[in-house]
Amino acid sequence: MATVEMVMPKMGESVMEGTVLAWLKSVGETIEEDESILEVATDKVDTEIPATHAGVLKEILAQEGDVVEVGKPIAIIETDGEAGGSSPSPTETPKEDTPVAQAEAMVETAISTASSNGTAVPRTSDSGKFFSPLVRSIAKEEGISVGELESINGSGKEGRVTKNDILGYVEKRKSGAAPTPAAAPSSVPSMPSASHQPMPVAVDGGDEIIEMDRMRKMIAERMVASKHISPHVTSFVEADVTKVVAWRERMKNEFEKREGEKLTFTPILIEAIVRAIKDFPMINVQIDGNNIVKKKAINIGMATALPSGNLIVPVIHNADQLSLVGITKKVNDLAKRARENKLKPDELQGGTYTVSNVGSFGNVMGTPIIMQPQVAIMALGAIQKKPSVIETPEGDMIGIRSKMFLSHSYDHRVVDGALGGMFVRRVADYLEQYDLNRGI
Repeated sequence: MATVEMVMPKMGESVMEGTVLAWLKSVGETIEEDESILEVATDKVDTEIPATHAGVLKEILAQEGDVVEVGKPIAIIETDGEAGGSSPSPTETPKEDTPVAQAEAMVETAISTASSNGTAVPRTSDSGKFFSPLVRSIAKEEGISVGELESINGSGKEGRVTKNDILGYVEKRKSGAAPTPAAAPSSVPSMPSASHQPMPVAVDGGDEIIEMDRMRKMIAERMVASKHISPHVTSFVEADVTKVVAWRERMKNEFEKREGEKLTFTPILIEAIVRAIKDFPMINVQIDGNNIVKKKAINIGMATALPSGNLIVPVIHNADQLSLVGITKKVNDLAKRARENKLKPDELQGGTYTVSNVGSFGNVMGTPIIMQPQVAIMALGAIQKKPSVIETPEGDMIGIRSKMFLSHSYDHRVVDGALGGMFVRRVADYLEQYDLNRGI
């Protein structure tokens, strides 16, 4: 018999730790390779982690609620093979050239450049207090010194400072409830700090108090952060999509029969957005300090409502390389698995532009909040039949047309009104000039 050490796997770009939500197997139980044995939560997604080997779960090293860094051991599996397998034993140290070691080294390099007083934020303080990569990353962004980190009363195991602890401290600093040290000049453009104290709520006897779940808390944090980071501007265009409606109506049955997929308006609209991004590539950018990162890949996030009422944004990677059929299959697949909580972590990463279909709720327009670190997002309104003036060779006439509003919110730090307005206008142009003779 041999034992192998199972470690916390890498669960997507920039994810450096996970919280153990629940073990699906108990010590002593037989497990199969690739069988889900625990649930892990990151700041991006909840997911089930499969076993790396078949055998017996001999020991659980990370308990429910523990926050574990990527690459750290979480369980010992007893296998039928001989010792010396591909997975490291509990006493072995991962080699420095492993993906985990490389990822940790990248985080260490990034964090070592940060401090509020010219010194790096260490992994472990002089008093022995451990700071996770996520906590150190937030400290870097907010200019929090080692001394301040030491002063935070951690709610984690053995007094460890968690993400919520440091974010709470940041809010206190902004409100003046915690001392703010003189910070070194930052290269990141910032907005003036303001006190955001919540208004007290009067609760009557018949009121129901519902605690936010973990996902709702994360959504709230990200939306507030996005409005703080990016000065939002929204431009609106009403697009005549009569040709799109007519083409889909004619092709939808043939499409479903041939491809086994329902053809909705969403993939058609995403295709038009992708074409417009190619025309205006400076919409497909991100901000890194004083630098603008022009993204090569066009990865479209699609906001998806969950049965719980929460929102998740799976990503169609390299959407510009997909046909309409390919986009349709991706949209349907991601939406279905999002509702079933079966998305993989990588499918929530790397978005460069986001689409929110508010029309699916009967809304005619919206002012969506940007998904950081992206710089723009578009809301697609409901399609409605309206009487409209139509220009013909015989003169102006009144006709019934199918129309929808496109709402384009963008980060005014790097996207000016001309670019933001021309982009949404170009999307409308592609829809209004849709080829009625197009095949599938």
